[in-house]
Amino acid sequence: MTALYPPPGTAQTNHPNPQIHAAASPDNWAKRKLEKALGGNQVIRVATSDDEIDEAQELRYRVFYDEMGAKPLPEMKSLRRDFDRYDNACDHLIVVDRSRKKNSQVVGTYRCMRREHAGEVGAFYSAGEYDIKPLLATPGAVMELGRSCVDAAYRDRATMQLLWRGIAEYCNAHEIRLIFGCASLPGTDPDKLATQLSYLYHHHLAPKALRSRALPERFTDMHLLPKSAINPKRAFSSLPPLIKGYLRIGAFVGDGAVIDHQFNTTDVCVIVKTDLMANRYARHYGIGER
Repeated sequence: MTALYPPPGTAQTNHPNPQIHAAASPDNWAKRKLEKALGGNQVIRVATSDDEIDEAQELRYRVFYDEMGAKPLPEMKSLRRDFDRYDNACDHLIVVDRSRKKNSQVVGTYRCMRREHAGEVGAFYSAGEYDIKPLLATPGAVMELGRSCVDAAYRDRATMQLLWRGIAEYCNAHEIRLIFGCASLPGTDPDKLATQLSYLYHHHLAPKALRSRALPERFTDMHLLPKSAINPKRAFSSLPPLIKGYLRIGAFVGDGAVIDHQFNTTDVCVIVKTDLMANRYARHYGIGER
C-alpha cells in the first residue's frame, strides 16, 4: 500500500515540536545489525530523539498532505507536520540516508504501536475505524503499524527491503505474534474500487477468529462483485504497492471498508500473523534467515 493513513484525530499543539517526548524505546536494536547486513548509506532503526521524530512527521506531512492531497488540521498546516496524540507513546521506525545533505536525513518511516503503547493513550488508533477485539484476543504481543511513508526519491526495492527487514527485526525483538493496521486505497467511491475491494474480500478475508470488522456507522461492503467476475492477477496488480507487499507475506483483511473523506481514501484493515510472514517475507524479498 502507499500508506497506512491516520483517521481524523486529536492533534497535539505543543510548539515548536508537535511531540512532547522522544521515542518511547530509545534502543538501537536494529542499527548495528542492519548496517552490517546491508551496508551503504541507508540504515533503519528506531528514532531516539525529538528531532528524529520531527523529521519523520515532516516527511509524513509532505507525503500525505502535499503529495496525496489530504486535508491538514490548522495546527498541522501551520507547523507543516503530521502528528496526533498517538505519536508520543509509540516507537518510530525510520530509514535514514546518512549521505543526504538536506536538513532531514529521514527518508522513510513506520509507526509501531504495541499493547503497552496503546495502554498509555487508551486505545489503538485502528479502533476508530474497526472492531479489533478479535485481534486483541490473540495471546502474546500484538502490534499496530501505521503512518507508513517513503520520500518520493526513495520508492524503490532497496528501501522496501530495508523497511521490511526493520519490521521483521522489530517483531523478533519484541516477540510480536500479530501485526495489524489500516491500509488505504486512493479515492472515496467504492464503486470505482469494486474490483480491488471484491478481490480482497474473496481472496484474502481473514478467518473468523481474526476477522476485524468495520464499525457499524463506518461500514462499507467490500463484496461488490461476484468472485467469478474478478481476474485475480489483474486485480492484484491494480492494488497500491504496499498492500501488495502485505499480501505477498501472507496478509488477511478484515470485513468492511471505511471511507475517510479527510484523506480521500478508502481503508481496509490488514492483518498479518508473524509466524506465517517469516518464510514468505524471506522468499519474496530475497533475504535469508539470520
